[in-house]
Amino acid sequence: MAKILVVDDDPDFVEITRMVLEANGYEVASAADGKEALAKMRQEKPDLLLLDIMMAHILEGLEVSKKMQAEAELRRIPIIMVSSITDSPHAGEFPTDEYIPMDAWISKPVQPADLLEKVKRCLR
Repeated sequence: MAKILVVDDDPDFVEITRMVLEANGYEVASAADGKEALAKMRQEKPDLLLLDIMMAHILEGLEVSKKMQAEAELRRIPIIMVSSITDSPHAGEFPTDEYIPMDAWISKPVQPADLLEKVKRCLR
């Protein structure tokens, strides 16, 4: 059973995502911010990360993905970025001209079928 770490500061999103993933046979852990996510990844070694971009500050998720690339054990964990930043007043702050370490992107609100398809693809 693959373990997925859901990183988001919205407890409702985390709970709904947990229900969808667990109903499809995945083990789910969660973190509410980047610092907690990095600590859990180092300790629990998840198979996949669902990572929100906007948490305690606007681009916190991007910072987490870049920190992961600097650590050999975390670099191998696939990242699915999950965000509503493209439909927010902060869309202009999202860097479109630089490499962003991620394996897939899902816009909020997340459709369960899209989530499950991207999770399966990233875990191959």
